[in-house]
Amino acid sequence: MHETDPRRPTPVDIGVALALLTRLPITLDPARFARTATAVWAYPLAGLIVAVLAGAVGALAAWAGLPAPMAAGISLLCLIVFTGAMHEDGLADSADGFWGGWDETRRLEIMKDSHIGTYGVIALVLSLGARWGALGLLWQDGAAIGAMIAAAVLSRGAMPAVMVALPHARNDGLSRSVGRPHGSMAALAAAVAVVITLFSLGFGTMLAAVLITGALAFAVAWVAAHKIGGQTGDILGACQQLCEIAVLWMLCI
Repeated sequence: MHETDPRRPTPVDIGVALALLTRLPITLDPARFARTATAVWAYPLAGLIVAVLAGAVGALAAWAGLPAPMAAGISLLCLIVFTGAMHEDGLADSADGFWGGWDETRRLEIMKDSHIGTYGVIALVLSLGARWGALGLLWQDGAAIGAMIAAAVLSRGAMPAVMVALPHARNDGLSRSVGRPHGSMAALAAAVAVVITLFSLGFGTMLAAVLITGALAFAVAWVAAHKIGGQTGDILGACQQLCEIAVLWMLCI
């Protein structure tokens, strides 16, 4: 009974979050996926695991003598591989739809199309360049792993808030299949992300990172509401990417 309670988080949710947001070899009983809306509180924990693994590979590369830009590139590649580039795909689809369509219906059609357009390519190039450049500076300063953890957990902690704030923009897709979580689960996700960031960065820097993440998530939600009338999995991926970039850039200053 407790396992299906939408307001009661359990450790099982961590595995569900990892199965949803990563390509790590997680095997779950199909019945566990009935908890997808509850499991959003564990999204920051999925980000933490991915960031730690990618950071460890980058640290190994740096220890082997590779310069900071190469260690940054390797750690960025790991972030992409471990998540199956699902967030990058969401960013590209959102860019194509928002700026390639003239009305809500056409934008949603473009976002659902598996082909990538000019706007999507530009968004991906800028996103990869922005993260690679920031990580290169952070690896050079010896602050990359903490920054990667903070950016990963905060960006994923913002996603449930967008899911709660906006209705589903279409009747199918990944976000629709996950369901609309209860506000308490989004609040718990944010709290988990803030606590992890506090240990990664310290109070002052954590506060700045939280504020910039909140501002970016609000901006993404506002644009999505006006462009397509709600949110989709692509919007959530774009939110994650933009928040991650914002945090990494802020930590470079």
